Amino acid sequence: MRQRTLKTAIGCSGVGLHSGAKVTMVLLPAAADSGIVFRRTDIAGRGAYVPALWSNVGDTRMNTCLTNQDGIHVGTVEHLLSALAGSGIDNCVIEINGPEVPVMDGSAAPFLFLIECAGTIEQTEPRRAIRVLKRVSVTDGDKTATLSPAAGGFRLNFHIDFASAAIGQQSFSVALNRGTFKAEISRARTFGFEHEVAYLRANGLARGGSLDNAVVIDSTGTRVLNDDGLRYGDEFVRHKILDAVGDLFLAGAPLLGVYDGVRSGHALNNQLLRALFADQTAWAYTTIAAGSAAAQGLALAAPDKLVVNG
Repeated sequence: MRQRTLKTAIGCSGVGLHSGAKVTMVLLPAAADSGIVFRRTDIAGRGAYVPALWSNVGDTRMNTCLTNQDGIHVGTVEHLLSALAGSGIDNCVIEINGPEVPVMDGSAAPFLFLIECAGTIEQTEPRRAIRVLKRVSVTDGDKTATLSPAAGGFRLNFHIDFASAAIGQQSFSVALNRGTFKAEISRARTFGFEHEVAYLRANGLARGGSLDNAVVIDSTGTRVLNDDGLRYGDEFVRHKILDAVGDLFLAGAPLLGVYDGVRSGHALNNQLLRALFADQTAWAYTTIAAGSAAAQGLALAAPDKLVVNG
């Protein structure tokens, strides 16, 4: 398997979920081995570049926010990164004229649509992955996140348990192989509770949130306020997996192993990556060979073309 990037540039506009500010974003092709990098077009100089890496994660309150060494940040990156991971994109420059990725409809589906419209191209360099070699786990009270070794590609298992009757207990498991991200995960929207809105906005969060970009549970905890209802019967846990896919893509390469999350969130997902990379015996880079179990586990649609000088 070889690295991939976009075939052509493509853009969108929208509002930030937490800032409420309008933002314009463009996804561009990038050279092999360059990874995923944000570039703030409203900031001059090299300080405008913010690599999408676990080591750059700062704020994890209700989103994953990246901050570079110059203090320049880009927030709510997880849904876009989830779409890039689910599409098998290794290299991309994301130009954005503000500090937060647009929320769109609260899922990864609009970003997946953009990537499909732009098309993908295969580059000449081989695709590299990170193989989990031993179990690594982090805990915060009743919340846990774990990475374990496994043959093949990448599987995620998640369990949530909310006092709200509209959510309750939900579990879901998915292997990220051909078509599963788009069909099973991509359309799951972020969610919140009506009684939390005033508190969040007073703390500079959810100022762009609405029924157009989030599933909202009413103040009794028993009813979804959105007129169109849920996209999946268990949309809540599927969105938690969507978030985890994006958070874990900050490893800098696809993971080969199994992720288990119990009530986990952005903070614990980042702590998990920090714990993984802190133990040199827990992981190793590997090239994904065509026809291997790993390649089958990360199977993707054929790219539009091969770039000789990628």
